[in-house]
Amino acid sequence: MAVLCKKNVALCLLFTITSGLCFFHSSAELQRFEHPTKSDGSLSFLVVGDWGRRGAFNQSQVAHQMGRIGEKLDINFVVSTGDNFYDDGLTSEQDTAFEESFTKVYTANSLQKQWYSVLGNHDYRGNAEAQLSPLLRKIDSRWLCLRSFIVNSGLAEIIFVDTTPFVNAYFTDTKDHTYDWRGFHSRKLYIANLLKANNVDFYMNGHDHCLEHISDTNSPIQFLTSGAGSKAWRGDIKGLNRGGLKFFYDGQGFMSVQLNKMDAEIIFYDVFGKILHSWRTSKQLHQST
Repeated sequence: MAVLCKKNVALCLLFTITSGLCFFHSSAELQRFEHPTKSDGSLSFLVVGDWGRRGAFNQSQVAHQMGRIGEKLDINFVVSTGDNFYDDGLTSEQDTAFEESFTKVYTANSLQKQWYSVLGNHDYRGNAEAQLSPLLRKIDSRWLCLRSFIVNSGLAEIIFVDTTPFVNAYFTDTKDHTYDWRGFHSRKLYIANLLKANNVDFYMNGHDHCLEHISDTNSPIQFLTSGAGSKAWRGDIKGLNRGGLKFFYDGQGFMSVQLNKMDAEIIFYDVFGKILHSWRTSKQLHQST
């Protein structure tokens, strides 16, 4: 899945779970959700992925720190980058894993905000339609998961696009330890030129069970991975293209994004809430054409 944003003097954000596709030209057809900024015009949110394990593998500990940071930043919402329920998604809308891995884990007051979610490959191994069902919103009103949609804040337009169905290997490869951790090399092959053409500033994804920041060496695009919401490991990093690699962490954690009209700040946190890496830009934001 993926998310793209593009609007006026707003930062352009793109979240993806796997590989990107040419979804830019159809963005006007996607369902839109308006989410206002704070009274000062700023926007802040948390990004977490690969989490749903009924609190195990430090999911509960990550959730606790998310609650603490969420309160500190007065977040507007939370973004989930996919692989929401392990190991095989949900079986139905009545699957108890929904409440056991989501409602009963993310209990902090600051996390009682809208969650904008996309599906991951593990979610497709179960009943993907169950996660998309509006019935889940009756169980927990925070939950919103669609294949592709837009979140518009006025400051930023974020477009979520589901790309998992286009990657056959994600349905058949069950060997988690062989995940592709080669970061920017594979992303550049698929989407770098597409992102540049559409003035995208950030590309955010999960799937890889780590925290990572890569700067494109040929453009201002920042590639950000937040896929460490529970079980995390180093994976196979042989052949990793380290060009532009600014940060890599193979433990559990999450990410925060803070935006205003002139600045963006990205912060990665570990399972104890310690800041591992931060990055800020104050460049002139893209104008839409």
